[in-house]
Amino acid sequence: MKVVILAGGMGTRIADDLNPVPKPMLEIGGMPIIWHIMKGYSYYGYNDFIICAGYKQHLIKEWFADYFLHTCDITFDFTQGNQMTIHNQRSEPWQVTIVDTGHSTMTGGRIKRIKSYIGDDSFMMTYGDGVCDVNITELVKFHHEHGKIATITAVMQEQLKGVLEIDHSKSVKSYRKKSINDSIPINAGFMVLGNEIFDLLVDDSTGFEADALETLAEQGELKSYMHHGFWQCMDTAYEKKMLETLWEEGVAKWKKW
Repeated sequence: MKVVILAGGMGTRIADDLNPVPKPMLEIGGMPIIWHIMKGYSYYGYNDFIICAGYKQHLIKEWFADYFLHTCDITFDFTQGNQMTIHNQRSEPWQVTIVDTGHSTMTGGRIKRIKSYIGDDSFMMTYGDGVCDVNITELVKFHHEHGKIATITAVMQEQLKGVLEIDHSKSVKSYRKKSINDSIPINAGFMVLGNEIFDLLVDDSTGFEADALETLAEQGELKSYMHHGFWQCMDTAYEKKMLETLWEEGVAKWKKW
């Protein structure tokens, strides 16, 4: 089963504040966050990746090309027509297809553009800026068992502020600190999608969340896989620093390899 990673949108572009690279290429522990995501899938035996690139897509291609070369021993033979021989390859057993899905294409449109690389099979999809310790084997098993078009991993996101109880006259009747009971389930990515999803993706202007997922929910074709472990996106400099600290302190829960 192939793994599709959305890595082409401009989004909030935390990268613009920190480094002129796409957000999935921002580093945690010296390696891009997209590498951490791929290592998580690879741990469960999924090594065939399709990266939906767009914003500064050439930097993603250059990084993977350099990564392959830097993890090998190489002979450059200029006496035999400039031949290059690879020795002792030490990189992961990955097949990585990087597709330029456009600079301004919406999320659904990006997935639409890589249909020819998927064929008629089901596939997994996630975003290029979040790490998680979800059990991919159990996620795929759950998807196959329920038989619906799509499965989305959900996590509980705690409220960040105090909770107010307000009556009809706008008077605050009570105030209390947040608790786990105030948590709400949110989209954590890490999805499994049937090939039928492409029928809902019209063109570059199609949004995956606002168009495809909402339609699937209305049709009863969207199931949630509740994950109670670790998940964290990287939308802000604060969140990047938090992930860096977890990695440096050896308590990065997403690291299973």
